[in-house]
Amino acid sequence: MSHIQSGHSVYLGGGAGAPAILVDALCERAPDLRDVQLIHILTFIGAPYVDPKYEGSFRDNSLFIGHNVRKAVQEGRADFTPIFLSEIPGLFQRDILPLDAALISVSPPDEHGFCSFGVEVGTTKPAAESARMIIAEVNRQMPRTLGDSFIHVSRLTHVVETDYPLPEAPQGTSSPANLQIGEHIAELIPNGATLQMGIGSIPDAVLLNLHNHKDLGIHTELFSDGVVSLFEQGIINCSRKTFHPGKMIAGFLFGSKRLYHFVNDNAIVELHPTEYVNDPYKIAQNDNMVAINAALQVDLTGQVCADSMGPVFYSGVGGQLDFIRGAARSKGGLPIIALPSTAKNDTISRISPLLPEGSGVTTT
Repeated sequence: MSHIQSGHSVYLGGGAGAPAILVDALCERAPDLRDVQLIHILTFIGAPYVDPKYEGSFRDNSLFIGHNVRKAVQEGRADFTPIFLSEIPGLFQRDILPLDAALISVSPPDEHGFCSFGVEVGTTKPAAESARMIIAEVNRQMPRTLGDSFIHVSRLTHVVETDYPLPEAPQGTSSPANLQIGEHIAELIPNGATLQMGIGSIPDAVLLNLHNHKDLGIHTELFSDGVVSLFEQGIINCSRKTFHPGKMIAGFLFGSKRLYHFVNDNAIVELHPTEYVNDPYKIAQNDNMVAINAALQVDLTGQVCADSMGPVFYSGVGGQLDFIRGAARSKGGLPIIALPSTAKNDTISRISPLLPEGSGVTTT
C-alpha cells in the first residue's frame, strides 16, 4: 500500500470480488494519507474507510449505495454518484474519473498467465484496465469465470497472494406478499424467454415459480443460487436464446459456495463488463427478453423510484433502466417493475398520486 499516495483516486473492486485484505491494509495507512478518493459500486464486505476517524484521509464515492456506506452517505460524510451501470466503464475509459490505482481480487493465473476477475467482471475489469496501477489479491478461492473476464498477470503492478472464502449472500425466506408477486410474474413469462433479475426476495420468489417452464435463458447483470437450481433441473438451458445462444450472460455474481463452485470454469456461464451486458441494444437482441426489476415506490404518472426515499439516498440507479429499455425493444420482450403495494406493516402505500418531493426518478 506504500504506492498509494495522498490525492490519489483509487477504485475498489466491487460485489463479492471486493479485495478485503487490501482494503484493510489501505486503512492501516490512513495516518500517512490525505484526500484519497475511493470509488466503487456495491460491495459485500465491510467499509472501514467510511469510519469518521478516517475523515480527511479518505473520501468515499459510491456509484451504488450498499448498507455498508449508506449511513455515511446520508450523513454527508461520503458521496454518491447516480449513474446507469452501462455507463460506469466509460467514466474510467474516458478519464471522466481518472484512476491512479485499482485494488482488485482475481483468480490464480492459468498455465498461460491469465487471471480471471471471477465473480465481479462488470465494472472492475474496465476500471482496472484504465488505472495507472493495479494492485491485486490473487485469491486461491476466487472462481475462474469465462467470457471477457481475463487479465494477464503481467498487467498487475503489484500482487498479494491470499486464500480466504468469498462473501456469501444471506439465505432468507420470501414474505407471503413477495411469493404472490413471484407467482403473478411467473405467469407472464413464456417458455423460451430470456430473463434478467437480480438478487432479493422478489427475484427468488419468481425463480421458485418457474419449475413448469422450459428452455429459459439468462442475460442479466447479476444472478445467484436460484439460477443454479433451475439449470440443474433443465429448465434453464439457454437453448432458445437469440443472442449468445447456449450461454448465461452476466456482469457479476453473488451467492453461496454452491454458486461459486458452479461457475468455476463452467463454459455455459460468461461474464462481461457492464457496457456490454447492460447495453440496451444488445439486451434487445434477445427475443422474448423479460426484465424484472424492483422499486421502492411508483406513482400514477408511471414514475418509478428505486434509489431513494424522498430526498434521502438509499441504493442506486443500477441497471434498471438499461434493462427496461432493452426488454421494451426486444421482439416479444416484457419489462416488469415489481413491488409490494404497501410498506411498514401496511401503513404506507408504495403507490401514490405523485412521488414524494425529492424522490429520484429511476424509470418513467
